[in-house]
Amino acid sequence: ASEAMHPDVIYVSGETEGVGYEIAIQYSGEFTENLHSYVNNIHTIEGGTHVSGFRAAVTRTLNTYGRKENLFKDLFPTGDDFREGLTAVISMRIPEPQFEGQTKTKLGNSEVEGIVNSALGDGLAKHLEENPRSAKTIVRNALLAAEAREAAPALWERIRAL
Repeated sequence: ASEAMHPDVIYVSGETEGVGYEIAIQYSGEFTENLHSYVNNIHTIEGGTHVSGFRAAVTRTLNTYGRKENLFKDLFPTGDDFREGLTAVISMRIPEPQFEGQTKTKLGNSEVEGIVNSALGDGLAKHLEENPRSAKTIVRNALLAAEAREAAPALWERIRAL
């Protein structure tokens, strides 16, 4: 329902070691992360190894791009900063998924983390290189989030002093 920050949807799909994946990403002007993850059409509301691989790839790849393009001066965004405004869908096809708990809400296959991290890292890096306007918009959004995060403690101190 909110305005997209860039017109293109970042889409990565493929299969590695029998594990299929489809990942779609787009940023909006929201302040929260909106992430939906699935394994074999089961909604994994607690995430799991595929989500941790996804988050690591997003943080690493956007940090690498920002450094390469000299977009960071004194402040470096964190993973939370890079996920602000992120909307993503992760869909995995895993031959033998290992879920934690009986509710199947969290994936536990350790090998999936590396597969997602590597595949998304490569796909996202390629997309950023091919779409520099969108890439810079995404990184600048993370920088704004980092600036707000850094400024917040001082602001709270000033409010408390009133």
